[in-house]
Amino acid sequence: MQKLSERTAGFTDSVIRRMTRVSLQYNAVNLSQGFPDFDPPKEILDRLAEIAASGPHQYSITWGAQNFREALAEKQSRLMGKTVDPNGEIVVTCGSTEAMMAAMMTVTNPGDKVVVFSPFYENYGADAILSGAQPIYVPLNPPKFNFNADELEAAFKLHPKALILCNPSNPCGKVFSREELEVIADLAKKYDVYIITDEVYEHIVYAPHKHTYIAALPGMFERTLSCSSLSKTYSITGWRLGYIIAPPEVIERAKKVHDFLTVGAAAPLQEAAIVGLKFGDDYYADLLRKYTEKRELFLKGLSQIGIPYTEPEGAYYVLLDISEFGYESDLAFCEKLAQEVGVGAVPGSSFFKHDVRHLIRLHFAKRNETLNEALNRLEYMRKKMKI
Repeated sequence: MQKLSERTAGFTDSVIRRMTRVSLQYNAVNLSQGFPDFDPPKEILDRLAEIAASGPHQYSITWGAQNFREALAEKQSRLMGKTVDPNGEIVVTCGSTEAMMAAMMTVTNPGDKVVVFSPFYENYGADAILSGAQPIYVPLNPPKFNFNADELEAAFKLHPKALILCNPSNPCGKVFSREELEVIADLAKKYDVYIITDEVYEHIVYAPHKHTYIAALPGMFERTLSCSSLSKTYSITGWRLGYIIAPPEVIERAKKVHDFLTVGAAAPLQEAAIVGLKFGDDYYADLLRKYTEKRELFLKGLSQIGIPYTEPEGAYYVLLDISEFGYESDLAFCEKLAQEVGVGAVPGSSFFKHDVRHLIRLHFAKRNETLNEALNRLEYMRKKMKI
């Protein structure tokens, strides 16, 4: 038999999704894969029930149903401070995962370089490989996960085609300040580089930090592919509704890439989600209040246990420092944590280019009672996890 693809030979399964399976195996509280255990808004669920009987049940327009794109354009225009054309500047995708892949394939040619901040969401490396692109990693330096502007410019001097910007960042919870985004924007314009954003946590940003859309900065909409999804904002991670917002000439190409990747996102789910896209500002304020409460609850519990952790500025992830336990493998630690302590986590090495084995990622997008149960179990870490 002929050999299989060399491009994908080095792929492993997603460690994040693997740790969900490990959590299920040991009946652990799953704080690994970042999805909530509470319901989406009732208004969206009620609308979905109506659509189950009335439809639509067939294909929508491949780049997104007209009324969905119009509702999304109205919402994002208000937030971004720029009128977004629902017909020329949006393509609806099967989640932000496909949005990022379609964006990469729209922008890059095989052999192009792409700048990626480290730590990074694990899909970005795979996206680059599948696109035939070469990642250039630039470190975000703990504890604040700031970047060095000189190191970033050195990466730009290698003539990359694009930079991937996750803001707020998964896994470290960094929120890029406007000043930092202006540095990135100036370099992108100076070296003629596209920016591909992943902004799925745009509504989960803790005071005093604020989310700034880099596409909204002067001269940046023309070179930015803004990728996001409805998954985290409306607690519908299983619906797989994402999108790209970009200039018309970019979207025209992205439509074709998307069409041949997945044809289109689910028509009935688009129809039901329109209700959420039309929510007022009070919904997003309440969402932030809810996650701020969960963040305070979880961080207070971790402080009482006494395990060092990072304090997220946005999103809902915490990096826990497990140095004291002496494990050479953070994956082995996470597997034992699920088995012995009953809490699922993700090894930090999944997110860093350089060798990191002393961090694990937990998330707090759970009901308060679930978080309290996880914290109760984590109190036994030192007793059960020492080598």
